[in-house]
Amino acid sequence: MGSASLIPYRIWLPSDCKHFSISRSCHWIGVTSPGGYNKLQVKGKSIRAKTTMAHGHRAEQVEGEGSSGAFLSKFSYTPPSWATDLHPIPSHFYSLGHLPTPIHRWNLPGLPSNTEVWIKRDDLSGMQLSGNKVRKLEFLMADAKAQGADCVITIGGIQSNHCRATAVAARYLNLDCYLILRTTRAQVDEDPGLTGNLLVERMVGANIELVSKEEYGRIGSVALGKFLEERLLKEGKKPYVIPVGGSNSLGTCGGSIAGLSLGSHLSNLKAKVHAFAVCDDPDYFYDYTQGLLDGLNAGFNTRDMITIINAKGLGYAMSTTEELKCVIEIAETTGIILDPVYSGKAVYQMCKDIMENPSKWEGRRILFIHSGGLFGMFDKVQQMQPLIGKWQRFKVDESMFQADGTGKMS
Repeated sequence: MGSASLIPYRIWLPSDCKHFSISRSCHWIGVTSPGGYNKLQVKGKSIRAKTTMAHGHRAEQVEGEGSSGAFLSKFSYTPPSWATDLHPIPSHFYSLGHLPTPIHRWNLPGLPSNTEVWIKRDDLSGMQLSGNKVRKLEFLMADAKAQGADCVITIGGIQSNHCRATAVAARYLNLDCYLILRTTRAQVDEDPGLTGNLLVERMVGANIELVSKEEYGRIGSVALGKFLEERLLKEGKKPYVIPVGGSNSLGTCGGSIAGLSLGSHLSNLKAKVHAFAVCDDPDYFYDYTQGLLDGLNAGFNTRDMITIINAKGLGYAMSTTEELKCVIEIAETTGIILDPVYSGKAVYQMCKDIMENPSKWEGRRILFIHSGGLFGMFDKVQQMQPLIGKWQRFKVDESMFQADGTGKMS
């Protein structure tokens, strides 16, 4: 079969799947699980089966990414069997991300003997919607639509990945978007420009509302969101407020630290989640995560499942030269581009600990979650410019020119 004939599929398999195979003709997908053998028939560009899907919903038909009906479609949601006691459970989600994202071996430089690092590439969950935030937004946007909202509000830093993803998701679903973005006192009255995430946000028509860091600190994100919500209600709109980072109990169903620890605790994995705090301090995040989990009646203590390490450095979204050098080295040696706010700081702190305490890491198998954020690198261009070389003027020899002064084509 030629490459032009290949059709990409997004396949949801039963949660207890042990093995699956695709027939030579590509007309059938066989799934083996403790419940027996199930044959999923491929017809046209869809995969039909009546089974419980691992992604969390039951359906007569699940369409592949090769079909026009899957991406941006709304699906009913049923949690995995080990999560059925949680409450509240979302009823629906929108398919916004290109999931599942790949996992592969990551050959970081300087690893101790017998240490394996693997990387989960949530930076590949989409283009404009890249990053782990799309997992939360699949649930949050479904809730917004269910409540009859015609616009969404959220809040974050001036280069917030979450705000950019929210703006794109909202536009996909025909919702207006209002972003309260935190910036410096010197820039709060100026046009914020088109760097990084701002370019995407403004291109998809998001309404930008700037506040200073001092105002944000005095008033708080909840009160700011409420104030904007009341203003829009008076204008006849129907806003839906999404908290900072999409972090609430509903968002936890697709979340990062809270969601990962919840899944690990309730499933058979039981692996501890190591998190890197890039703002505030570990105690703040232990308490904040505990609140999210308590909101789902998770029934466990965050400190039993999570270790939070301080990786703030100079402060939120502020990069040291050493952190940026680490990001550059990782890109040059592995091809993986991190972001300067989250994954870059996390990897810098992790690599630093590996070098200082190699025995602690020997023989370990680590899965690192790349949460995306490439657009944020464009905000660091001036700081990174002196750190990146490998350029020179190409030396042109006179013999390369033809008699009339034009270049030779062969």
